[in-house]
Amino acid sequence: MRIPEGCFEKATVFMKSKARGLERSRFEYLFENASKESVIAQLKAYQNEDGGFGHGIEPDFWLPLSSPMATWAAGQILLEIDADANEPMVKSMVSYLVTTLNIETGMWASVLPENNDYPHAPWWHWQEGVQVNWMFNPSVELAAFLVHWSPEKSKGAEKGWTSIGKAIHRLMNQTDMDRHEINNYQQFLKIIKPYESTFSTKFKYTLDTVSEKIVALAERSIDKIISTWKNGYKALPLDFIDIPEHPLCDRLGLLVEQNLNLYVEEMSDEGIWDISWRWGSYPDEFEVARKNWQGILAINRYKQLRAFGYLE
Repeated sequence: MRIPEGCFEKATVFMKSKARGLERSRFEYLFENASKESVIAQLKAYQNEDGGFGHGIEPDFWLPLSSPMATWAAGQILLEIDADANEPMVKSMVSYLVTTLNIETGMWASVLPENNDYPHAPWWHWQEGVQVNWMFNPSVELAAFLVHWSPEKSKGAEKGWTSIGKAIHRLMNQTDMDRHEINNYQQFLKIIKPYESTFSTKFKYTLDTVSEKIVALAERSIDKIISTWKNGYKALPLDFIDIPEHPLCDRLGLLVEQNLNLYVEEMSDEGIWDISWRWGSYPDEFEVARKNWQGILAINRYKQLRAFGYLE
């Protein structure tokens, strides 16, 4: 199956005329062979002097100050464009992560008190003890960033591995997990794969064992009742699957195809998708965030549709 004729072209018009500059540059990099330098140039607007990122790069909270969560959002984009460890933006980001890790817990603060001072979705509201709701989202991925972009025996790599050790302990002792934290572990696995031999010497688990655990948690969290998929914010197969070779494809069978077809069905006349959540507050700012998310969703879903042959 393919997407209807003209949909991608309409999406291209949307991305170039209505999406943020950051998403426009990503779209052009991914689908039009544009340079990664244009993405880095757009990212600069979101990076602060301390190396961390803010300024609403994650559209659901508008904190201008640096936060680990906003830095995670930027780090994912830097990975997407295969940014080098010597890239000044990356070096500065690594420095920020090294100085903000809570070495005792192995976690970075997922939500900061300062979030409350700026427009934000309710789930980004800080209160005492909120970290227990987030745990290693996004810390396990941030730790992998440190290992990936730090010299082998540096303080950055050392702190990254320390955090990873605590994250793996949590993972292997869980029977269920929030979908977003599972996503973080999935991305961690991709980033850390080239360092498999080091991982094996540091921990009692193999990466294969860790992968099996992550896949099992993902499968358990997925809503498998197709008739309910449009009802609210649910974990669907494609929230965890990005390529046909993913191990969950065999386990879920036709559910993956049904999810792809749902994406096609839910396209708007502009060839994009709307979000399935609302803030319930800050109505004007929410509409801005909603539009920004539409650009992000378009990139993510067209990447998946292309991987599965729906977009040639």
